[in-house]
Amino acid sequence: MLDIEVIDRPSAAAAALEPVRSQLLSELREPASAATLATRLGLKRQKINYHLHALEEHGLVQVADTRKWGGLTERLMVASATSYVVSTSALGPVGADPDRTADRLSASYLIALGARLVREIGTLQRAATDAGKRLATLAIDTEIRFRSAADRASFTRELTEAITTLAARYHDETAPQGRSHRLVVTAHPSPANPQAKDVQCQ
Repeated sequence: MLDIEVIDRPSAAAAALEPVRSQLLSELREPASAATLATRLGLKRQKINYHLHALEEHGLVQVADTRKWGGLTERLMVASATSYVVSTSALGPVGADPDRTADRLSASYLIALGARLVREIGTLQRAATDAGKRLATLAIDTEIRFRSAADRASFTRELTEAITTLAARYHDETAPQGRSHRLVVTAHPSPANPQAKDVQCQ
Protein backbone atom coordinates (compact mmCIF):
# COMPACT_ATOMS: atom_id res chain seq x y z
CA MET A 1 0.00 0.00 0.00
CA LEU A 2 1.26 3.45 -0.95
CA ASP A 3 1.22 6.34 1.51
CA ILE A 4 -0.27 8.61 -1.15
CA GLU A 5 -1.52 7.73 -4.62
CA VAL A 6 -2.01 10.39 -7.29
CA ILE A 7 -5.14 9.76 -9.35
CA ASP A 8 -4.68 11.04 -12.90
CA ARG A 9 -7.50 9.34 -14.83
CA PRO A 10 -10.94 11.01 -14.98
CA SER A 11 -12.84 7.75 -14.47
CA ALA A 12 -10.74 6.81 -11.43
CA ALA A 13 -11.18 10.30 -9.98
CA ALA A 14 -14.96 10.06 -10.44
CA ALA A 15 -14.95 6.67 -8.72
CA ALA A 16 -12.90 7.89 -5.75
CA LEU A 17 -15.01 11.03 -5.29
CA GLU A 18 -18.35 9.20 -5.16
CA PRO A 19 -19.37 9.50 -1.47
CA VAL A 20 -19.90 5.80 -0.67
CA ARG A 21 -16.75 4.75 -2.52
CA SER A 22 -14.73 7.46 -0.82
CA GLN A 23 -15.93 6.12 2.53
CA LEU A 24 -14.98 2.59 1.49
CA LEU A 25 -11.45 3.72 0.62
CA SER A 26 -11.18 5.23 4.08
CA GLU A 27 -12.44 2.03 5.72
CA LEU A 28 -10.10 -0.14 3.66
CA ARG A 29 -6.85 1.15 5.06
CA GLU A 30 -6.97 -2.25 6.72
CA PRO A 31 -8.26 -5.34 4.88
CA ALA A 32 -11.99 -6.02 5.27
CA SER A 33 -14.69 -8.07 3.61
CA ALA A 34 -17.87 -6.81 1.99
CA ALA A 35 -19.87 -8.28 4.89
CA THR A 36 -17.77 -6.43 7.45
CA LEU A 37 -18.06 -3.17 5.50
CA ALA A 38 -21.82 -3.59 5.15
CA THR A 39 -22.15 -3.87 8.93
CA ARG A 40 -19.93 -0.85 9.56
CA LEU A 41 -21.68 1.41 7.06
CA GLY A 42 -25.21 0.12 7.53
CA LEU A 43 -25.61 -0.77 3.85
CA LYS A 44 -26.62 -3.93 2.05
CA ARG A 45 -23.80 -6.30 1.16
CA GLN A 46 -24.88 -6.29 -2.49
CA LYS A 47 -24.48 -2.52 -2.64
CA ILE A 48 -21.05 -2.73 -0.99
CA ASN A 49 -19.98 -5.35 -3.53
CA TYR A 50 -21.18 -3.14 -6.37
CA HIS A 51 -19.03 -0.24 -5.21
CA LEU A 52 -16.04 -2.47 -4.44
CA HIS A 53 -16.09 -3.87 -7.97
CA ALA A 54 -16.12 -0.33 -9.37
CA LEU A 55 -13.13 0.66 -7.22
CA GLU A 56 -11.32 -2.54 -8.15
CA GLU A 57 -11.79 -1.83 -11.85
CA HIS A 58 -9.90 1.43 -11.39
CA GLY A 59 -7.11 -0.13 -9.32
CA LEU A 60 -8.11 1.73 -6.17
CA VAL A 61 -8.70 -1.44 -4.14
CA GLN A 62 -7.24 -4.91 -4.45
CA VAL A 63 -7.54 -8.36 -2.92
CA ALA A 64 -5.48 -8.65 0.25
CA ASP A 65 -6.53 -12.17 1.20
CA THR A 66 -9.25 -14.78 0.76
CA ARG A 67 -10.90 -17.11 3.22
CA LYS A 68 -13.33 -20.01 2.93
CA TRP A 69 -16.77 -19.96 4.53
CA GLY A 70 -18.47 -23.26 3.81
CA GLY A 71 -18.56 -23.53 0.03
CA LEU A 72 -18.00 -19.80 -0.49
CA THR A 73 -14.79 -17.82 -0.89
CA GLU A 74 -14.79 -14.43 0.82
CA ARG A 75 -12.41 -11.77 -0.39
CA LEU A 76 -10.70 -9.33 1.96
CA MET A 77 -10.12 -6.07 0.11
CA VAL A 78 -7.64 -3.30 0.88
CA ALA A 79 -7.17 0.18 -0.56
CA SER A 80 -4.24 0.80 -2.89
CA ALA A 81 -3.09 3.74 -0.72
CA THR A 82 -3.62 5.33 2.66
CA SER A 83 -4.71 8.59 1.02
CA TYR A 84 -5.22 10.07 -2.43
CA VAL A 85 -4.68 13.25 -4.42
CA VAL A 86 -6.41 14.02 -7.70
CA SER A 87 -4.04 15.32 -10.36
CA THR A 88 -5.06 18.07 -12.76
CA SER A 89 -4.37 15.48 -15.47
CA ALA A 90 -7.80 14.09 -14.60
CA LEU A 91 -9.33 17.41 -15.65
CA GLY A 92 -7.78 17.38 -19.11
CA PRO A 93 -7.34 20.78 -20.81
CA VAL A 94 -9.07 22.72 -18.02
CA GLY A 95 -6.54 21.56 -15.41
CA ALA A 96 -4.45 24.32 -13.84
CA ASP A 97 -1.22 25.09 -15.71
CA PRO A 98 1.31 27.75 -14.57
CA ASP A 99 2.18 28.45 -18.21
CA ARG A 100 -1.31 29.90 -18.65
CA THR A 101 -1.01 32.28 -15.68
CA ALA A 102 0.67 35.57 -16.57
CA ASP A 103 0.94 37.10 -13.08
CA ARG A 104 3.71 35.17 -11.32
CA LEU A 105 3.07 37.01 -8.06
CA SER A 106 -0.56 35.92 -7.89
CA ALA A 107 -2.21 33.26 -5.76
CA SER A 108 -3.47 31.68 -9.00
CA TYR A 109 0.10 31.10 -10.17
CA LEU A 110 1.03 29.53 -6.83
CA ILE A 111 -1.97 27.19 -7.03
CA ALA A 112 -1.03 26.24 -10.59
CA LEU A 113 2.54 25.47 -9.45
CA GLY A 114 1.16 23.20 -6.75
CA ALA A 115 -1.03 21.45 -9.30
CA ARG A 116 1.94 20.90 -11.61
CA LEU A 117 3.95 19.53 -8.68
CA VAL A 118 1.26 16.93 -7.95
CA ARG A 119 1.00 16.03 -11.64
CA GLU A 120 4.74 15.63 -12.23
CA ILE A 121 5.63 13.89 -8.97
CA GLY A 122 2.66 11.56 -9.38
CA THR A 123 3.92 10.48 -12.79
CA LEU A 124 7.50 10.07 -11.57
CA GLN A 125 6.42 8.16 -8.45
CA ARG A 126 4.38 5.72 -10.51
CA ALA A 127 7.32 5.06 -12.85
CA ALA A 128 9.70 4.58 -9.91
CA THR A 129 7.29 2.18 -8.20
CA ASP A 130 6.85 0.15 -11.40
CA ALA A 131 10.65 -0.05 -11.71
CA GLY A 132 11.07 -1.04 -8.07
CA LYS A 133 13.10 2.07 -7.35
CA ARG A 134 12.88 4.94 -4.86
CA LEU A 135 12.29 8.41 -6.26
CA ALA A 136 14.91 10.90 -5.05
CA THR A 137 13.22 14.10 -3.89
CA LEU A 138 13.85 16.99 -1.51
CA ALA A 139 11.26 18.92 0.46
CA ILE A 140 11.76 21.74 2.95
CA ASP A 141 8.75 22.92 4.94
CA THR A 142 9.05 25.56 7.63
CA GLU A 143 7.26 28.61 8.98
CA ILE A 144 8.67 32.11 9.45
CA ARG A 145 6.98 34.89 11.41
CA PHE A 146 8.13 38.18 9.92
CA ARG A 147 8.19 41.27 12.10
CA SER A 148 7.13 43.50 9.23
CA ALA A 149 6.47 43.66 5.51
CA ALA A 150 9.91 45.23 5.11
CA ASP A 151 11.55 42.19 6.75
CA ARG A 152 9.57 39.91 4.47
CA ALA A 153 10.78 41.85 1.44
CA SER A 154 14.39 41.65 2.65
CA PHE A 155 14.08 37.91 3.22
CA THR A 156 12.63 37.47 -0.27
CA ARG A 157 15.50 39.40 -1.81
CA GLU A 158 18.19 37.48 0.09
CA LEU A 159 16.56 34.12 -0.63
CA THR A 160 16.35 34.94 -4.33
CA GLU A 161 20.01 35.94 -4.40
CA ALA A 162 21.06 32.77 -2.57
CA ILE A 163 19.10 30.49 -4.90
CA THR A 164 20.38 32.31 -7.97
CA THR A 165 23.97 31.88 -6.76
CA LEU A 166 23.51 28.17 -6.00
CA ALA A 167 21.74 27.51 -9.30
CA ALA A 168 24.53 29.23 -11.24
CA ARG A 169 27.15 27.20 -9.35
CA TYR A 170 25.59 23.76 -9.87
CA HIS A 171 23.68 24.04 -13.15
CA ASP A 172 25.54 22.46 -16.08
CA GLU A 173 23.65 22.43 -19.34
CA THR A 174 26.37 20.39 -21.03
CA ALA A 175 26.73 17.57 -18.47
CA PRO A 176 26.31 14.34 -20.52
CA GLN A 177 25.11 12.27 -17.54
CA GLY A 178 23.26 15.11 -15.87
CA ARG A 179 19.55 15.19 -15.12
CA SER A 180 17.44 18.31 -14.80
CA HIS A 181 15.60 18.88 -11.52
CA ARG A 182 12.77 21.31 -10.90
CA LEU A 183 13.14 23.65 -7.93
CA VAL A 184 10.06 25.44 -6.64
CA VAL A 185 10.17 27.80 -3.66
CA THR A 186 6.92 29.27 -2.42
CA ALA A 187 5.69 31.38 0.46
CA HIS A 188 2.17 32.25 1.57
CA PRO A 189 0.45 33.29 4.80
CA SER A 190 -0.10 30.35 7.12
CA PRO A 191 -3.82 29.53 7.57
CA ALA A 192 -3.03 28.54 11.17
CA ASN A 193 -1.98 32.13 11.88
CA PRO A 194 -4.80 33.95 13.73
CA GLN A 195 -3.92 37.04 11.69
CA ALA A 196 -4.43 35.18 8.40
CA LYS A 197 -8.00 36.48 8.08
CA ASP A 198 -6.59 40.01 8.13
CA VAL A 199 -3.85 39.32 5.57
CA GLN A 200 -3.38 42.19 3.19
CA CYS A 201 -1.58 42.18 -0.11
CA GLN A 202 1.65 44.17 0.23
